[in-house]
Amino acid sequence: MNKQLQDFARQTIKEGLALLPESAHRIFIKMYAGGTGYNLGVDIDMVVDEMPADRLDSAMQQVQRSTSKLEKEKEVVGNDIKKNV
Repeated sequence: MNKQLQDFARQTIKEGLALLPESAHRIFIKMYAGGTGYNLGVDIDMVVDEMPADRLDSAMQQVQRSTSKLEKEKEVVGNDIKKNV
């Protein structure tokens, strides 16, 4: 993956992670920050910046699945609220 694609992937991952709750960040850190000794207090952006290029694709897919799941959950909650009004 060339540098431009790596930069795009890292930015996309960071934007997706910004939409997710802290619990998702902890899981992400456990999966992708192996070199930091699983320090859950590490900055999530630093984890993304230091991630090897060969892990970017799987990280992007994971973040995309997580944000999609969160959006679906929000839709369900929103529909439940409308039903109860």
